[in-house]
Amino acid sequence: MSSPDLTETDRSAGSAEPTADTPCPIIDSLEQIGSRWRLVVLYELQNGERRFNELKRETDANARTLSRVLDDLQDTGFVDRRMEADAPVATYYSLTDKGESLAPVFAEIDEWATEWLAACNE
Repeated sequence: MSSPDLTETDRSAGSAEPTADTPCPIIDSLEQIGSRWRLVVLYELQNGERRFNELKRETDANARTLSRVLDDLQDTGFVDRRMEADAPVATYYSLTDKGESLAPVFAEIDEWATEWLAACNE
């Protein structure tokens, strides 16, 4: 029996809807937010709007990686970008309603990690 290809998703609308190739919405959701850098950026933006260089400093991501991740998160509807045309040009990033809706998910993961990962390190 062959397993379904878990790498194919429908990203055209940033949807977390399961596709014919994914077994459940959890897998598709994790494909959208599950990379290390996406999670770090989403977590940092829970603290409010940030400029690019603030995010770079807070996440320790290099500029190329951070730029790619922010573009991906914009494309999937988790992050908004706002530009101010002052000199120098300032670019700000913040969570959309979709991104903000992940706050309870992060809280649950934090609670789980506190209980279970601490036990693994004892």
